[in-house]
Amino acid sequence: MAKARLIDRLGFGMTVLGRYVSPPLLAASLVLVITAIALFVPPYIGMADNGDYFRVLYSNGLYFNNPDYDSLYLGFFNKQFGIFQYFNENGATLTSSQSLLIRLSVWINQWFDRQVFDIRVQGALLTVLYTVAVYLFVEALTWKMKPKYGYAVAILAVFLFGDTAYTAFFNSFFSESMVWIMLIYLFASGLLLFRKRYSDYAMLAVFFVSGLLLTTSKQQNAPVGIIVAVMGIVFIFVRKQRTFRVMTASALAFLMLAGIATYVLIPKEFVNINQYHAMTRGVLMQSEDPEATLKSFGINRQYAILNESIYYEPYTTVDVNSKILEDNFYNHYGFVSILAYYVTHPGQAGKMMDLAAKNAFTIRPPAMGNYEKSVGKPFGAQTTFFSGYSELKKALAPKTFGFIIIWMLVVTGMYAAHFAASVKARDVRGMIRLPLILMLMFMGLSGIFVSIIGAGDADLSKHEFLFTAAFDLVTLTAVSDAICRNLWQSKPAAHDQSVTAQS
Repeated sequence: MAKARLIDRLGFGMTVLGRYVSPPLLAASLVLVITAIALFVPPYIGMADNGDYFRVLYSNGLYFNNPDYDSLYLGFFNKQFGIFQYFNENGATLTSSQSLLIRLSVWINQWFDRQVFDIRVQGALLTVLYTVAVYLFVEALTWKMKPKYGYAVAILAVFLFGDTAYTAFFNSFFSESMVWIMLIYLFASGLLLFRKRYSDYAMLAVFFVSGLLLTTSKQQNAPVGIIVAVMGIVFIFVRKQRTFRVMTASALAFLMLAGIATYVLIPKEFVNINQYHAMTRGVLMQSEDPEATLKSFGINRQYAILNESIYYEPYTTVDVNSKILEDNFYNHYGFVSILAYYVTHPGQAGKMMDLAAKNAFTIRPPAMGNYEKSVGKPFGAQTTFFSGYSELKKALAPKTFGFIIIWMLVVTGMYAAHFAASVKARDVRGMIRLPLILMLMFMGLSGIFVSIIGAGDADLSKHEFLFTAAFDLVTLTAVSDAICRNLWQSKPAAHDQSVTAQS
């Protein structure tokens, strides 16, 4: 009897809570509070500069105004930067959608201070975008879910989305903040299309804009546009209206072109940096006979001395930007030839994949501190505030590429029955979910493959951010569907069937 009364009270509590606070509102509100405390309450949490800030700083009207800035690299977070007060002659070092965010932040900042930019303005903008993204994603997961399951999913979502390993990027000039938020919008809008929650046209717009911003956020994401375009083909047939189909097909075609353009527009300087590391920190590093490996690429064996070196070393045996290296080293290989090499050397490729897997589950880059120098923390100190998920993931996730393959197969198998039933029933909307999940998986894999083939093991944990982000979103989706017993369905949901009839 006591147990029954307790269950009744819990049920009543859920009813009252559900009347005023829905699961997505609960999750978004808690994430907002946690993120605000982390980023905007002393000691402020952010990311130290690893030397990459200059790529986006000067071209967006900002400069380093801290005379002691050199001592902050890697170790300490710096929140203030100067705003150019005269004509800015600096051109764009790279093309990135992140510049839109920075310029908007600078414009807002100038309402209050026209000389000093506070990066927390950008952090506030991203926090607002993030809160909405979390709301939409949890809404997509819990729509029409029983309250007791919905609130359980909401708490799990807070555990993930509130983690400062993700939100610390908001107070930085790293593009990972844009990647993370746009990936959530992309996946959430696709799932909301599947659920037929909100207007299909509105969700298509969110899907397109987030996909475009994600693809163009960094050069490494060039394959993302192509993956979204291919896996999103099923979206074209969700509705029978010609207008919707033309708009969807046009959006997907534009995303594919954006992916191609992002790759083509990679600056030559970055091509050389990545190409150098692809050989010295990848192909040669895992080769048992580096000289023979170089010979297979048509490169003089003497360049084996560059094995395991990095582009940024102050003292090198040869100038990495010299014409000698350009003619005798860089011009002899590229992305395709390195890919072909790994295909013909599966053992070496396997070693690189396992090396990548060791870093694939790390959200917070280990080399960068989170605190300002004035706080008094040691150089490179990282926050532990609300970091339970990232620490648990880092400690428990198997560090082999085999686990990644098993994870993909298991999750795909979970949704295969529902997809097959939807195909049999000709329920196009019901078919959306599995391609969406595969889309994120392929994006994550592209992050790993592009990193290994394109830049070896250089800065690997940061380069694999797309995988760890995709892994988290897909896993949370699978867990939430398991909680509400929405897996291994052998037939489409009733609301999906009714939607098909209406479309």
